[in-house]
Parts: sequence; structure tokens; C-alpha cells
Amino acid sequence: CQPWQKCVQGSCLCKLPYQCPKKGTSVCSTDRKTFQTYCQLKSFECQRKTSKFMSRGSCNPEADFKILLDPKNTISEGILQVQLNLSEKAFICGHGLSMNEANVACKHLGFAEGADGKESVEPEDDSHSLECLKATCRGTETSLAECGLTRLNSANGQLAKVICHTNHRECTSREFRCVNKKCIHLNKTCDGMNDCGDLSDELCCRACRRKSFHCSSDVCIPDSSVCNNEVDCLTEEDEHHKLCDKTGKIKEEETEEREETGNSKEGAEQVVESLDEERKRIKTYLPKLSCGITNRTITRRKRIVGGFPAEQFEFPWQVAIRGERETVSCGGVYIGGCWVLTAAHCVRRSRVHVYKIWTGMLNSVRYNTGIETFSLNQVIIHGGYNSKTYENDIALLEMRPKNGKTCHPPKIVPVCIAWSQYMFRNGQQCKVSGWGFDEEFTRQYSLKWGYIYLMNNCSEIYKNRYFKGMECAGTHDGSVDSCKGDSGGPLVCYDSNNVGYLWGIVSWGENCGEKGHPGVYTKVEHYFDWIALHTGLSLISKYNI
Repeated sequence: CQPWQKCVQGSCLCKLPYQCPKKGTSVCSTDRKTFQTYCQLKSFECQRKTSKFMSRGSCNPEADFKILLDPKNTISEGILQVQLNLSEKAFICGHGLSMNEANVACKHLGFAEGADGKESVEPEDDSHSLECLKATCRGTETSLAECGLTRLNSANGQLAKVICHTNHRECTSREFRCVNKKCIHLNKTCDGMNDCGDLSDELCCRACRRKSFHCSSDVCIPDSSVCNNEVDCLTEEDEHHKLCDKTGKIKEEETEEREETGNSKEGAEQVVESLDEERKRIKTYLPKLSCGITNRTITRRKRIVGGFPAEQFEFPWQVAIRGERETVSCGGVYIGGCWVLTAAHCVRRSRVHVYKIWTGMLNSVRYNTGIETFSLNQVIIHGGYNSKTYENDIALLEMRPKNGKTCHPPKIVPVCIAWSQYMFRNGQQCKVSGWGFDEEFTRQYSLKWGYIYLMNNCSEIYKNRYFKGMECAGTHDGSVDSCKGDSGGPLVCYDSNNVGYLWGIVSWGENCGEKGHPGVYTKVEHYFDWIALHTGLSLISKYNI
């Protein structure tokens, strides 16, 4: 979602203007309203489609920006022309025109699905000046005024023609049907270019074509979006420092080449600066959530048998829940503020006064330094929890602040909450931790952890015992698994920058470490909205705050 939108149940909804950062450049809209920032205008436009960006700064009575098709063409097809002020008109250059610019132009003209196609055509007569404006768009803009426009005096004479989408028809066997009902040729999918106009042609891609980058969530993005100081992949691998170190020199050379090319164009003049950089700046003004970063280096090992003892602050979000017997009854996960996530089967509302939360604990017998103990204010169990089937096995615990101040002990770090089912996929290596029984079914007193792997839908293994909101993870030989006493503890997956996301909560399984019967976890991203409802979105949302 864009900075002026928020993600709700997988859809990008409009923020209200006051929810935008206050910093930024003032801008003017097409209905002559001055907004404090570009973000505020975009959130306003998000709800009122007629109010689009026109120019930077306060509104000038002389300023104007209209887009029209050459009058000799049809209402949905023609040569692109823009009106820059009350008297000046200019054509858009055909050279370098891509579907990004064509889609933005058609959306600006009122065709919500964007363009069906684009062409570079020769001027029809001498009335078309060879001077034109070269447009450069990202593809997500709603107005051509948001794109970069450069005046060229020595263009090759070709002008931009667009064919806007109006005809909803059945796609052929050689075409891909976009979510917005457009049909595009199959060879235009998974190439990093937004041909559909709604990005649906760049999703669910097992691989990407040349000049595009494959995100681990099976999304293709343009090469130009890699290492540009803006996260485009869900788990940030497009900005991974190792990748960017390798490509940095190439990017630098490309930039120099572009600058040289631009400077060599005789009479080139920047008419409108792209709002792309402004959009990036807005993201830097959004609140930053610090989560998922351990105080220790992430260990990597090729093979695991059983579990490994955890070192202090290696899992700074791991907490222990003490029940009535003064021992660790379950694990839990610190997610920020005064909130802990655990399994619903670990707790009961009526025993809220009994439970204690231990943070920073490594050994439940030999207490180490840095342990903090908290009482609880409330226990919130998911309304759909079924104690017989373990459906919706998730609960929130609100800790009681000490001295009425804070619940955030020193060196304890909240884990990030996964918000999308596409962040991690089958085969991803993740970590599970807890004080549960070992392979000989003997109680352990030291915090241990192990690598396990996310597995495909387990309905074939567990049949009618496996429900939506559950996730399987383990090893094929059963050598590493969660067990009794680990319940409520974290299954954490890491992105390319080693940021930890809570992907699962230990729920149930068939025995422990049994081959062919992986552990079953509560899939946390499925409950993102439920968690946000009780804790507040700003506590757990790393993005779109």
C-alpha cells in the first residue's frame, strides 16, 4: 500500500488526510485546493477521485494541467497532449513510451483499468511540433502531472499514442486475464512491467523474465526498483545489503550514463519533476517500529538433531508463562507495549490473577540475571477458539505495568507480526523455541531452539483435524519438533535482513518428533486484524502505520 493508504484484510483503503505525516511539500490540486503535503492530497484523492495532483506549491490562478487526446482521434484512442497552463499545449513523446506511462495517462483520462496498448506514431501533419514532452512514470500514479516531464527539442519526431481500455471481452488461450478484466498477451506477464495496470500480471510468478527481479513472495518487480532505498518485496530482499553491494557499481554506472545521455540532449528542459522521490520521502516520515532484531548474531547451521541451548537475548521476545504450580506451564511471545501472544489452550480468563509472565529467562530452575516478572491485567481468548479441535488457538495477555509506567524490560525486543500469507512459503527455514520436553519426553529447564521448515497444507495428514488458520512445520525425519511444554511459544521466520517475524504459535501435534507428523501451529498472519483490534494497529504494524 502507498503511504496515504492502510492495509485492511488484504485491501488498500484510504487514510484520512490528518493521518498523513505533517512534513512535506505543499501541493495544489486540479480543483484549486492547496494541501499541506502531497500525502494529504493523495489521501483526499483516494476518497474523491476528481481531485488530482496538479502542481507543487500553493495554487496559482494561471497554473493548469490537463490531459487530452488529439481531437482527430476517438474518445478512448489517440495522440497524447497536455495543457501546461492556460495557453501552452504540448504533445507527449513516443520515444521511450512504456505501458507505465500509457496506463497512467488513461487513468488520468478517466479509464479506470488503464490502457490496452500504446504506439509511437509519426505526426499526421506539420501542425504537430517536433518539440514534445518525455514522460517517465512509475505506473502507480493517477495523474500524468505526478510523473517526470522533460521537454525535448531534438526528439525523433514520433509522438505517443494510447489505446485506453474500454472493451471487456473473453481472453484467448494465449492471453492472461487481469483482475481488472483486461486481456494481455501471456509473454507480458512476470516481466516487472505493470501491463495490467493493477499489477496482477506480476503476481504468482514462479520466475521472472529478463530485466526484472523475483521476490520470494513470487512477485516480479522492475530491475530499477532493486537497491533504490525503498522496499518493494514483502520481506525486503530487493534492498538486501549483499545484493546491493554487488549491484551498486552497476547502478552507479547506469546513473552516470543516464545523466550523460540527458545532458547531451540538445535543449532538454525539466518541465515537471517526478513526485516519486516525494513519495519515498513520505515513507521516511512514517513512524518506525523497532521489532524482530535480536541482540545477537543469527546463527546458521546446515544440520540439526534435537535442539540447541539458547544464549541470553538470542530470543529476546520469548517469555515464560507461570501457572498455579510455580513452574513454566507454557511459552509466550512479547509483541510490544504490554502485550504477549500465546496459545488459547494455555490460559483461562478466570485464572488471570494467577498467571505470571517471566521475561529474559533462560533457565527455569537456575534463575539468571535480567529476569523480570509481570502480573496480568486481562486474558483475551479468541472468540472462535474450540478446545476440542484447537481451532483459533490464540490468546492475548495484557501485562500490568510496574509502578504504573512500562511493561518493556531492558533488552527485551518485540517480535514483528506477520501481516501477509505471502511473506514466507513452503520450505522456508524458521526457528522454534521453548522449555518443552525433549525427544525422550523428559522435561527441560533450559530454553532450547531448533530449525524446522514450513510445510504445505497438512490436510492430507491430519484430515478433518486441520483447519484454516493452522500451519504445519517440522522436519521430514521428525528430528526437530516442538513438544509438550512448548505450547504458546514462537515459530519465527527471518527475512533477508534477519528481521524476525512471528509466523506461528506452538499449538498441537501427533506425539513429538514423529516422522510424517509435523507440529501444527496457529498461523499468526491469519489473525493480524484480530490482534490489531485489541492492541492497536500502530503497535504491531511495521508498515502502513
